[in-house]
Amino acid sequence: MTTKLETLPASDKKSGGAGKPTNHRKPRESRGTLAFSKAQRGKAFMKHAVLILAGALMIYPLLWMVISSLRPNELIFREPGLWLNSLEMSNYTSGWSALTHPFGHYMINSAIVVIGSILGNLISCSMAAYAFARLQFTAKKLLFGIMLLTIMLPFHVVIVPQYILFSQIGWVNTFWPLIVPKLLATEAFFVFLMVQFIRGIPRELDEAARIDGAGHPRIFLRVILPLMVPALATTTIFTFIWTWNDFFGALIYLTDPDMFTVPVALRAFVDSQSATSWGSLFAMSIVSLLPVFLVFLFGQRFLIKGIATTGIK
Repeated sequence: MTTKLETLPASDKKSGGAGKPTNHRKPRESRGTLAFSKAQRGKAFMKHAVLILAGALMIYPLLWMVISSLRPNELIFREPGLWLNSLEMSNYTSGWSALTHPFGHYMINSAIVVIGSILGNLISCSMAAYAFARLQFTAKKLLFGIMLLTIMLPFHVVIVPQYILFSQIGWVNTFWPLIVPKLLATEAFFVFLMVQFIRGIPRELDEAARIDGAGHPRIFLRVILPLMVPALATTTIFTFIWTWNDFFGALIYLTDPDMFTVPVALRAFVDSQSATSWGSLFAMSIVSLLPVFLVFLFGQRFLIKGIATTGIK
């Protein structure tokens, strides 16, 4: 005697006795989902189009300067577009030797000021930041507030008393007025940047070093300073860019053509009485931008990391 279960077809057994085949096809997307995805793609396309247009507008002056450095001097303002009909490489050779010294001489002067400013900011600002972040002393909050207020103080306000002071010392027409203030932690922005970074470092590391007998100098050099690499890299990049492009300070303190930095040397190409060599000016401007471009290119990841890890708490 056979049971009903044994007499069922094989297909019925696999389907659990329901006798209905299973449907494994995916459900089709509804019209609302398709419309929503199309709307999203349209918005993304518009955003990218606006960003590309804004980027093209911002990069156009730089591209025009590059193209103009490769044009003859008489065609620079006659053909304002980006189309290059003839290649004029003589602007670079003539611009390099157009002034009293080769243009490399002025780049070396700028490099001396930049290196001194970077070392001054790294040493003085890191020490001041450690004092504000870790030490306890009288009127600490008041002094920190005064330090922050100096960020809003324009450089042009203090240039007159500084010039009088450096003139009495005999430092005018030297690099010292451009370097020595960096050794005194006068850049409040970098001090604040490093303070915020040090506050993010756990104090347990300081306590562990203090248990081992380390004092504040050793804690700063052995514990805090190695962990401040992102903040130090950010300070280095910003100091390089700002000092390399500084025109006003160098124009005030440097009067001898032998001491000119790159921005002041570029100003020498513009002559209000005779014809200005625009081609040479643009060519040397491109040359002066190359160090800034390379520093930003290779230090971009340190710059982003330093800014991202020094947020305001």
